[in-house]
Amino acid sequence: MLRRSTAVLAGSVTALALLATACGGGTDQGASPAAKKTGEVTFWSFLKGSDKVAAAFNASHPDIKVTFETVPSGQEYYSKLTNAVKAGTVPDVAVVEYPHLPEFAAQGKVEDLSGLLGAEVKAGFPEAARQLVNLGGKTWAVPRDAAPLMMMYRKDFFDQHKIDVPTTWDAYRNMTEQVKKADPAARGGVMYTDNPGVLEALSWQAGGKWFSTEQDSWKVTIDDDPSKKVAAYWGDLARKGLVHSLSQLDPFWTSVQKGETVAYVCASWCAGALQATVPDQKGKWAVAPVPTWDGAPASGMFGGSSFAIPKGSDNSGAAAEFIKWITTDPEGMKAWVSSGTSSMFPADPSLVPVTKAAFKTDYFGGQDIYGVMSQSYDAIRPGWTWGPVMGATNTAIVDQLPKVADGSVTLPDVLSTAEKATITQMEQRGLKVTAP
Repeated sequence: MLRRSTAVLAGSVTALALLATACGGGTDQGASPAAKKTGEVTFWSFLKGSDKVAAAFNASHPDIKVTFETVPSGQEYYSKLTNAVKAGTVPDVAVVEYPHLPEFAAQGKVEDLSGLLGAEVKAGFPEAARQLVNLGGKTWAVPRDAAPLMMMYRKDFFDQHKIDVPTTWDAYRNMTEQVKKADPAARGGVMYTDNPGVLEALSWQAGGKWFSTEQDSWKVTIDDDPSKKVAAYWGDLARKGLVHSLSQLDPFWTSVQKGETVAYVCASWCAGALQATVPDQKGKWAVAPVPTWDGAPASGMFGGSSFAIPKGSDNSGAAAEFIKWITTDPEGMKAWVSSGTSSMFPADPSLVPVTKAAFKTDYFGGQDIYGVMSQSYDAIRPGWTWGPVMGATNTAIVDQLPKVADGSVTLPDVLSTAEKATITQMEQRGLKVTAP
């Protein structure tokens, strides 16, 4: 599906090695491919369907027993995993979302999988997916899913009020004005006050590049021109009340249930979340490509996850077999989507037919939503990379997001504040940062 090449970070080997050294971690040479592939494996995940995946694997692999343990999502989980590494009580397999992987790899919290799974990653995944797990010339995880951007919208509302589906951001602004005029309680978009993911994905889509490396140092440009353009646009929509400013959790879903959110930017996985959370709105929703600045296809990712072997696992061979099955085997992919409500988009394009066949399209009026996802995946802009302290970066953004709608801070200023906080955190960890 994804044929566009993605730029490889210049100097990433040196930068990653520098980061690992500064944090007291290290990089391995990769566990031996000859490691034993039997025994017990402990599996940590917060992803829906993980229990079914573990059970399906156990049923078909009698020589390996996977014990699944559910864990909290968000920063609480990453703190738990970090503490487990320090205490020597790690699971054998753990989910790591893409933004967090550089930090975990560079601090030596996950094993180098180059020897065990590097060949599978190289052979089975497009460059844009490989770039998210190959850092410093080594493979640190295996991609599970991609999360290309899409726009969700209430087709019945748009049809009733003769509102066109926007293809550009100028048209999107017009749409939000039309929605508010048609129903003063309704909005055509959401700016989340507790999750920076959409802002990051839209900065990526616009051509922003928050992090890069040069020789032995990092360059941080969170408030680069494309990102400031995105921030100014969404900050203005929020201040003018053209989009909701809501938490991603209950307030958002309540607004959807009440018909007060009739369009929003999300990603491939959001289709399944919508169907599962608001089942009574079956047949009312549709999906569309995310609008772009010039009308030409462009996208980024909001979400996506990989699987890694934490540092200290005592059964890396069996763990690697489990990871390979749940990320590259059609039967493993069937297990992920066995509930019938998941709309995950596999990072391995050859597995898309598996997930597409499992997803019932009647909620979206029979629309081929996987066709829209595939187009968005193909249009992901090259050149984006996540930084080495994304926990600190995200915290700095989220701390200020609630203040944007009331005008006490501007969204471009939020990015500038986050850039300063990120640089400070990186320097405290002994990383070299050059001025943009």
